[in-house]
Amino acid sequence: MSYHIFAWVKESYKMEDFTLARVIHIVAVVLWIGGVGMVTTVIIPAVKKMKSKEDQIKTFEQIEGKFALQAKITTLLTGLSGFYMLYVLDGWDRYLDYKFWWIHAMTLVWILFTIVLFILEPFVLHRLFKKYANENPGKTFAVMHRVHWILLIISLITTAGAVAGSHGWFWV
Repeated sequence: MSYHIFAWVKESYKMEDFTLARVIHIVAVVLWIGGVGMVTTVIIPAVKKMKSKEDQIKTFEQIEGKFALQAKITTLLTGLSGFYMLYVLDGWDRYLDYKFWWIHAMTLVWILFTIVLFILEPFVLHRLFKKYANENPGKTFAVMHRVHWILLIISLITTAGAVAGSHGWFWV
């Protein structure tokens, strides 16, 4: 009898940890992808309308610098909590089933943003942005805006698929 109570208590803590991981995961995704949405739909268009290229570059770098920290933290929290949930569920085999396409998409979006935020941005993109924004700010911001739209759309499709799929609604 005491073994069953111990197993139940252990399982209860496991579920509480899982629920906490899901809460962290969702809040981190909301802040991360919501920030991408804000940059894409509000900040870049506003910066593009500024008259001087100096103001455009300075304003964008100030805002981007602050958001980069938030994006890095929320991306890390998203990854850690997501992989923890897969571990607790022993859900690794879901990568082998196409009806769980949204898990593949979440992982790919996370990998893409992680590479951009932690490798490409600090070591490549920041330098390229400075160079090209000084040469041709209109074209630079237009390309950057297009890339942000692509990332936002992919992220929103992934988020919609993850919400639907995690509640048992499979589109395939």
